[in-house]
Amino acid sequence: MGRKTKISLTEPELIQAIQNKDKIGAEALYDMYSSSLYGVIYRIVLHEEIAEDLLQETFIRIWNSFSSYDTSRGKLFTWMVNIARNIAIDKTRSKDFRNSSKTENIENNVLSIEGNFQSEMNPETLGLKELVEKLKPDQKMVLDLVYYKGYTHVEVAEQLEIPLGTVKTRLRNAIITLRKVFN
Repeated sequence: MGRKTKISLTEPELIQAIQNKDKIGAEALYDMYSSSLYGVIYRIVLHEEIAEDLLQETFIRIWNSFSSYDTSRGKLFTWMVNIARNIAIDKTRSKDFRNSSKTENIENNVLSIEGNFQSEMNPETLGLKELVEKLKPDQKMVLDLVYYKGYTHVEVAEQLEIPLGTVKTRLRNAIITLRKVFN
């Protein structure tokens, strides 16, 4: 079956476990960072299956090249994000990725055209897009970057050149506004 509880270590404990090549280090690394790194990768490649493969490749590279990580040069997460980004960017530059993207775009256009002729209503999305459109522009922008594009709060702050606290406030206010409508 596998384990059910996620492992969480402090950064120094995690670094030590990875340096020692302890199994708990690999498990904690995955539990603590897989969703964030997946978001970074997916945002670049825009393809779930490829992003999942690249996530595994990222963890292998992190594990195998951990001796090159230097705590004095930055946080562990920043180092790992750079590895994930580089792997994803390398993939998008590869010839097989560009060719598969061209084929996929044609398939997506066909599915999109077919979808336009279906008249079924989806109650889960009914009105949601319009509701989000009614948010203040600054709230909508932050909500879009965090929930639809996978940015971290810090990345949103850097992207929009605003303080981290402002990002969190705008996101919280957007959620409060949406919650009022749904409750």
